[in-house]
Amino acid sequence: MRFASLEGKLAALLFAVAILAALLGGFLGALWKDGSLAALVAMAILVLPLAWISRAAIAPIRRLLRALSGSVASYRDGDYSLSLASRRGDELGALIEAHNALGQALRGQRQNLVQRELLLDTVMQHTPTALLLVDAHQRVVYANLAARHLLNDGKSPLGIDFGELLQGIPAPLREALAGGNDSLVGVMFGGEEEMFHASRRDFRLQGRPHHLYLVQRMTRELSRQEVAAWKRVIRVISHELNNSLAPISSLAHSGAELARRGDGERLPQVFAGIGERARHLHDFIAGYADFARLPAPRCAAVDWAPFVEGLRQHAEFVLDGQLPNVPAWFDAGQIEQVLINLLKNAHESGSAAPAIRMRVAVAADQCIEVVDRGPGMGEAVLAQALLPFYSTKRSGTGLGLALAREITEAHGGRITLANREGGGLRVALRLPRR
Repeated sequence: MRFASLEGKLAALLFAVAILAALLGGFLGALWKDGSLAALVAMAILVLPLAWISRAAIAPIRRLLRALSGSVASYRDGDYSLSLASRRGDELGALIEAHNALGQALRGQRQNLVQRELLLDTVMQHTPTALLLVDAHQRVVYANLAARHLLNDGKSPLGIDFGELLQGIPAPLREALAGGNDSLVGVMFGGEEEMFHASRRDFRLQGRPHHLYLVQRMTRELSRQEVAAWKRVIRVISHELNNSLAPISSLAHSGAELARRGDGERLPQVFAGIGERARHLHDFIAGYADFARLPAPRCAAVDWAPFVEGLRQHAEFVLDGQLPNVPAWFDAGQIEQVLINLLKNAHESGSAAPAIRMRVAVAADQCIEVVDRGPGMGEAVLAQALLPFYSTKRSGTGLGLALAREITEAHGGRITLANREGGGLRVALRLPRR
């Protein structure tokens, strides 16, 4: 049933008030001239109904305003379950219907949002990548199952200070997470080295800055990539062998035919061709054999100053800080080979020469860092950069960083790669002291 509009009701009320006021004015004027007490009584009798009618007309608006105020407060607190009951057919009834429709829409959206959050949380909880969310006050506000097992012995780290949480994890992983850049680090677990890819992403959640830390176990992926790399190198070696052996076989056949005919003038040319192909094949195989026959390091005390100065003969760099007063302890020839490769890579990255820097520090271990301001490495390249025979260069062999890793690990140390903030790459060698 459609009732009269609120505007019509108020207009009728005002019209009635105007008529009553006119009648009341004439009637009270006559009584007032007589000075009778009846004037006051009549005034009260006529005014009170007008006051009651006005109050009754305003009451629905007041109730609606109170109800709307309460529902808005509930919406602000995230409660969309309230609905307003009304049988009115005027503008107030239409407003109540619109309010209820809005509440129903918000309830539906909230339900869909909760379901999506549950789905997302289920996926994040069971992903093998460790996810850790830290707020602006450096408090952990989210950690999935992988992060709990990797960083806090399976216990929930919610509410713990991020710096305090880092104190309980291995030093290489702690340094990678504290640095905040994409890093590939090796961590010893149970006597075996596990490789991890650590990264940080910054964003705003509910208008506040947050940091999302991701730690991905790369050991299995690296093993798979390593097998693929070995298959690739076998194909390369087979290709080079065929390219050299086929001409050698052809030249040998030609030489035998010339010898049978007694044509000795062309035999030196044939033998020279065979020798050239044999030398090419020898040089090619020797490069890979050097990597496979890496001798055990012969560690000895090394003075830092002449060692670093010797590196300047091979590549230009800037030394950051002072050299340690205590001598180094490693195989000078092998570590020199590693650092020469790293410095050459820094120059080939396109970095300006003054931005290629080296820093040496000795504390619990010996740390040598080489940094540049090149383009750095993408996540996929960073994850595979230490694999043998993996290279992004057209003419690269993929042995430089792999050889650096082999030499460093043979010393009992580790090598880490990390992108620098502002661009560039940081390569750090950590070698045990004597």
